[in-house]
Amino acid sequence: MTETTIDRRRLLVLGGAAFALAPLAGCLSRGPSGESVRMTRDGAPLFADIRTSNSLGAIRADRELETAAIVQAGYMAEAGRMAHDTGIGRSFQTRMGKVETNGAAAENLARGRMDLVRVMDIWMNSPGHRRNMLDPKFARFGLGYVTDPRDDAQRYWAMVLAA
Repeated sequence: MTETTIDRRRLLVLGGAAFALAPLAGCLSRGPSGESVRMTRDGAPLFADIRTSNSLGAIRADRELETAAIVQAGYMAEAGRMAHDTGIGRSFQTRMGKVETNGAAAENLARGRMDLVRVMDIWMNSPGHRRNMLDPKFARFGLGYVTDPRDDAQRYWAMVLAA
C-alpha cells in the first residue's frame, strides 16, 4: 500500500494488541483503502496526560511510526478485518523491520465508529493495550486511522509504539 495524505478529522477504534521488535512511518492522503488520517499530533497531549498520570515520562510523537500505523490501518481497511498480520510480508515483525525501533515495538489496533478519546479509553481499559501504552521502554509513538472503503463511518485504527 502506498502512503496516504492527512485530512484533519476525529479518531475511532476498538481493541486488539501485540508486541514485537521493529519500526514504521507515516503520511496523509486518500488511498485505495479509504481516507487516511494522521492522529499523532492530536493524540499527543492526551497520551502525555495518560502517561504522566501513571508516573511515566512523556512520549514523543514520531512521524515514521505514524506512517507505519497508517500503513497497517490501510492494510486492515483493504482486507476488511482487524489483524496484526494482514498478509504475506505484512506481519508486525516484518513491517517493523523497515522502521527504527531501538530494539522494541508494540502495536494497538482497533476498529469502530469512535473518536480519539474513546479509542484511547478503550485501549486503557484493555490489559494488553494498556500494558503497551504504559510500557516505560517506549518513548515514541505514531497513531492514525483509515476509513473502510465499504463504510465511511467505520475506521481502522493503529498505534505503533517504539523505544
